[in-house]
Amino acid sequence: MSMYPIIMSQGKFTHKDSLQFPYEERGLQFGDGVYEVIRIYNGKLYLLNEHVDRLFRSLDAIRIEIKQSKDEITTLLSELISRNNMEQDGFIYLQVSRGTAPRIHTFPEAIEPNIYAYLVNQSRNLEGLENGVSTITLPDERWQNCYIKSLNLLPNVLAKQTAMEQGCYEAILHIDGRVTECGSSNIFLVKDGKIYTHPATNRILKGCVRIAVERFAKELQIPFIEEAFTVDDIHDADEMFLTSSMSEVLPIIEIDNKRIADGKPGEISRKLQKAYEIDTQLILEKVK
Repeated sequence: MSMYPIIMSQGKFTHKDSLQFPYEERGLQFGDGVYEVIRIYNGKLYLLNEHVDRLFRSLDAIRIEIKQSKDEITTLLSELISRNNMEQDGFIYLQVSRGTAPRIHTFPEAIEPNIYAYLVNQSRNLEGLENGVSTITLPDERWQNCYIKSLNLLPNVLAKQTAMEQGCYEAILHIDGRVTECGSSNIFLVKDGKIYTHPATNRILKGCVRIAVERFAKELQIPFIEEAFTVDDIHDADEMFLTSSMSEVLPIIEIDNKRIADGKPGEISRKLQKAYEIDTQLILEKVK
């Protein structure tokens, strides 16, 4: 991965080396802010409106007001790509914190939010998309407002690190055996031709690719059921897959060292991958 030199900060564009925030930045000291990661294909933003809508939902939930409108944020992000002459695959990282002020727990008065965005090159995980990935299960130790895409990600970081240390791509999180989502992905179970996933409550982040997958399922006439499944249900699954902006529609072939069905990506996963390809209009090698 490599970062592009021009970033957006406070609605203006500058070189990345010139951006500095004081040590009393509330995102740094309290995790008092929200963020979005938006996928880019061939220099074009994917699911941009869904991401911007979610950004504003998160801002509203933690009571941060920014002066930019949704349309203005959209324009700034598009201009960021243009100024960097980006024509490759990658992502935009966009972050908004409450701002910079002397450290107190309550909201400081007359504080301006800090907002910035930058671009990074990142290619698709073609091997994982083709062959599937392995995962583990872990207890969900996060807070109860996971629908907010906040900066408070330490439980997610620890879960992803544990998965990596066990040679796995992701950690599937559960509360007393009831599966919620993954460290940085939504999770889905396929049984008898139907897709199951946790309802979009405050206990999960409703992913933008999840929204797209629900749309794909409707177009393909595949039942999409918002109903939580359990860790025990996984062992009888016909297929499993996860979704995120960086993972796309990624088949899961093994969980806790146990194979899912025949240990290969399933038919519905493949259909959703194809729908994703068509939706993004990628001029890339198709996932078979």
